[in-house]
Amino acid sequence: MQRRAILQFLLVGAAAPHARADEALWPLLQAGGHVVLLRHAVTEPGVGDPPEFRLGNCATQRNLSEQGRSDARRLGEALRTRRVPVARVLSSPWCRCLETARLAFGHEGEVQPALGNLFGRPEREAAQVAELRRLVSRSVTGGNVFMVTHGSTTYALTGVSPGTGEMVILKPQQDGFRVAGRLAVR
Repeated sequence: MQRRAILQFLLVGAAAPHARADEALWPLLQAGGHVVLLRHAVTEPGVGDPPEFRLGNCATQRNLSEQGRSDARRLGEALRTRRVPVARVLSSPWCRCLETARLAFGHEGEVQPALGNLFGRPEREAAQVAELRRLVSRSVTGGNVFMVTHGSTTYALTGVSPGTGEMVILKPQQDGFRVAGRLAVR
């Protein structure tokens, strides 16, 4: 019995309890009113950033690969083709997130430090997650709010570990938010 539970966990993944990953989520996005955490697209190989990176200098960071740039453009095209309304775009200050936003939405959006990378920064997690919780719990009108961020940041907030370029769709509620599902454009 325990073996079956472990196998199911590995097959299904460590996603939030009610997260779905399917085409049925497109109508939710088309209706608007959601917050979408979008993990940046694929980067050059590596984990984290070089030891001496600086946020204001993209040359010091791990950036999008050519595949990542192509994926970000494809995501933007899918959103436009499916007529997903975009009310606002927010982005982590990391260059890979800003570039993902620019390629997918045509602009970098507003820089939001709360969307910054938490990987290797556990001392920032509590305050940053509290600020993110406040941001994603706000009611959304006029479309969806897309927040381009990192896998570590999305996981800290939701318990969902998205793939690169994957969207985690949240429904704001009076007492916080609900994870509606996850969606990747391939």
